[in-house]
Amino acid sequence: MAALRRTAFLLERELAESYRVQAFRKAAAALERAGADDVARRIQHGTLTELKDVGPKTAAVAAEAASGAVPSYIVELEGRPAPADQLDDAGRGMLAQLRGDCHTHSDWSDGGSPPLEMAQACVELGHEWTVLTDHSPRLTVARGLSRERLEEQLDVVARINAELAPFRYLTGIEVDILEDGRLDQDDDLLERLDVVVASVHSKLRSPGDAMTRRMVAAIANPQVDVLGHCTGRMVMGRGRPESEFDSDVVIEACRRFDVALEINSRPERLDPPRRILRDAVEAGILLAIDTDAHAPGQLDWQANGVARAVECGVDVDRVVTSWSADELLAWTARNR
Repeated sequence: MAALRRTAFLLERELAESYRVQAFRKAAAALERAGADDVARRIQHGTLTELKDVGPKTAAVAAEAASGAVPSYIVELEGRPAPADQLDDAGRGMLAQLRGDCHTHSDWSDGGSPPLEMAQACVELGHEWTVLTDHSPRLTVARGLSRERLEEQLDVVARINAELAPFRYLTGIEVDILEDGRLDQDDDLLERLDVVVASVHSKLRSPGDAMTRRMVAAIANPQVDVLGHCTGRMVMGRGRPESEFDSDVVIEACRRFDVALEINSRPERLDPPRRILRDAVEAGILLAIDTDAHAPGQLDWQANGVARAVECGVDVDRVVTSWSADELLAWTARNR
């Protein structure tokens, strides 16, 4: 099971098609349901593929792992460059100082794995803390959480913390910034969360003045801690252009209201562009190097953001994801 999950992690890290990833995660779950004795017997008799959700490739990985060998497919995947392999000494030094991640998703919204699986992957990566930030209600395409579902998730996070201590799974949300700048969740519930990431997901081609007002209104909201993927651009596949807004005004709003600008590490986003990041560094505002991970393997993408941070002269002391959980929570409590 560990080998199957490791294979899925490595595929997620390289942004493989979701059906390939899920084949290995479903196979791991199938072996767990079958139990050790049945799995051992099936491996011995070559009947592992008779289990639902176990195919020839996943069965081969499981059988090799059961024999005590490192599966050849894992050897192949491990041999491919990882994001951290691209870093220079300065980048490796900054990456080693990061303690957490302010922006991650689970299968409660549009992620691919349960919160516990995401948290366990964070522990394996050496994180001290991570924030679970599933989407808010109006982003229906991403199965955004209603008030009731978010309240239920808070209890789930509490149980995970009891199980995985001293690792700390912090409560949060990626809340949609609505067209008028309001936030897509009740204020009293946002107040209860550890970290609030606010992002624009709709009407990305609005006129620049309107988008600037929209973003500044959200930044000025005392519940907001981090401004997520500010330009909304996509740099892979068919791509998507940046939203138009006055970046100087938005950066000044972040400075004035003590909101961190996110350095989004997803390879298809790499948001903000370098020119905006350099302006943010010059302004001395806080930054958050986040993965926006939707699967365990994507949690390893922080190196992408680190590379851009080093290139643009970011001081690690201004990066909130380098802080301890207590330091982070003292900061996010500033306006609660």
